[in-house]
Amino acid sequence: MGQGRGERETGDPFAGEGAAARAALVREIVADGGLRDPAWRAAFAEVPRHLFVPCYFAVRSGVHERMWREDPDPVRRADWLHGAYRDGPLATRLRDGDLVSSSSQPSLMALMLDALDLRTGDTVLEIGAGTGYNAALLAHRLGDEAVTTIDLDPEITESARRHLDAAGYHPAVVTGDGARGCPDRAPYDAVVATCTLASVPHAWVEQCAPGARILAPLSTGLISLRVGEGAEGPEAEGHFLRTSAYFVPLRGGSGPGEAAAGVAGLPRRAVQNDLFRFLLTLTDGALDPHEAVALWEREHRPDRSRFGVTVRGGRQWAWLDDPQGPYVWPLDERRPLG
Repeated sequence: MGQGRGERETGDPFAGEGAAARAALVREIVADGGLRDPAWRAAFAEVPRHLFVPCYFAVRSGVHERMWREDPDPVRRADWLHGAYRDGPLATRLRDGDLVSSSSQPSLMALMLDALDLRTGDTVLEIGAGTGYNAALLAHRLGDEAVTTIDLDPEITESARRHLDAAGYHPAVVTGDGARGCPDRAPYDAVVATCTLASVPHAWVEQCAPGARILAPLSTGLISLRVGEGAEGPEAEGHFLRTSAYFVPLRGGSGPGEAAAGVAGLPRRAVQNDLFRFLLTLTDGALDPHEAVALWEREHRPDRSRFGVTVRGGRQWAWLDDPQGPYVWPLDERRPLG
């Protein structure tokens, strides 16, 4: 497995160890069934993740402990490097104790990138620049000009741009409200979000080319939508993937609701079940929690892949099994359907 552009061009002192740790990470993801596409396998093998996380926070005994590459202790520097290649999320930016930016779990990133079903020549809009690592993976696969990444926080975009430069990648990094997309570089063949939503911004659908894919965390799952041209204009529809997904909420848009927190008085078998909490968060007050329990049990505790989302004619709704009902719930600002 070769070294990434940044390692060849910048004389990175961690290049050798980083390449070995990266190869081990790729083997782990492949062994678990991920990275079936050789192009994505090459991207993960060559893009140096450690250049994108020069500092991150490891949670130890309930406390965020800073790990960084300039640590004077060589043992802690080694811990920082190998931590960068563990298959887990990394907290990279805290504000008043709250997480505002992170680098996602590599195996989950691999699953999401594979689900985009990208082809040579496609263009992609990434919502949530994070560290810049995901944009680098996309740029490795598609080329710099094909990738746009956007974030509301100028500190995050500046940091992402700096990391991308260090690694030798130069996609468009835009500071702006991701909920509004980036019309100046539209249309896109794919939109991928790395932040949790309560609903799908209509601007994303409008900025997509026909046939484009939108992949985004919604509730505690990943919704995969295909964009088409309907009688009322651009529309999108699709199912959730089976996997769970937990991300930092989208800033500038609406985050997920708090319905899943209101579980007092519900049966423990439901409250402690991840799929039930997904249903409760997805319906976000549109369905009484006790009714949600009854539905969940009547429908044999459905997994995420039985749920979907439709965006059409200025409206959007979530559904179980069939977009036309009988089980549908409004998403767009929780407005009534009709």
